[in-house]
Amino acid sequence: MAFVRSDGQWLEYSLIPAARRHRPTLVLLHEGLGSVALWRDFPAQLAQASGCRTLVWSRLGHGHSAALPAPRTPSYLHEEALQRLPALLAALDIEQPLLIGHSDGGSIALLYAAAWPDRVAGVVVLAPHEFVEEEALAGIRLAGEAYANSDWPQKLGRYHAYPDAVFRAWHDTWLAPEFRSWDITACLPAIRCPVLAIQGEDDEYATMRQIECIAEAAADVDLLKLADCRHSPHRDQPQAVVAAIVGLLDRLAAA
Repeated sequence: MAFVRSDGQWLEYSLIPAARRHRPTLVLLHEGLGSVALWRDFPAQLAQASGCRTLVWSRLGHGHSAALPAPRTPSYLHEEALQRLPALLAALDIEQPLLIGHSDGGSIALLYAAAWPDRVAGVVVLAPHEFVEEEALAGIRLAGEAYANSDWPQKLGRYHAYPDAVFRAWHDTWLAPEFRSWDITACLPAIRCPVLAIQGEDDEYATMRQIECIAEAAADVDLLKLADCRHSPHRDQPQAVVAAIVGLLDRLAAA
């Protein structure tokens, strides 16, 4: 486990060295309850298949990173994309990355690429959110019931220093009335890099509109809809996801 000081806070991270030169660094952005450890072996699989240097880290409040300095607000994804992600990339001297974001991490990746279209080689989003759907809220309500009536808090404690704070920040923010109007679709036309948007056909938190709206708004988008796949494509269909990302990298190398 390594730590880097970024934007005045200590962040947990892991960096897998590159096996091939002249390829972008892969920067993985985890989901709303994620951390370095919860990516499990996916970063290693991806690094081996692609030959790319691969960065994973835990956002503030997650994993073994520093605690959130203040309660989360409805603009938290913008704060991550426009303040904390640029600070981390600068701290680790990473330029022109390929951003790979899952769920909340996908939203952060899209916001970053829209704000700084010339600073990214490409974007891969796995089950991202661009606006609030009732399917997401229903899934989060069910998650809240499961958290209150199971050993889920203990399980989260294996991966997070502040498990209850992680869960409450995710659950309570999304279900807050002021979050219902959250929508980043207006940002999407500013994205100029290639985008690969992947979603499972059985996603319990979203409909396919979440990735289809990206293709309708941005200039260079490929969609991959996976059967037998829920909200975590990299867990349910890892081979298909890795192959698609390597295909995007090959396309970037040939450009």
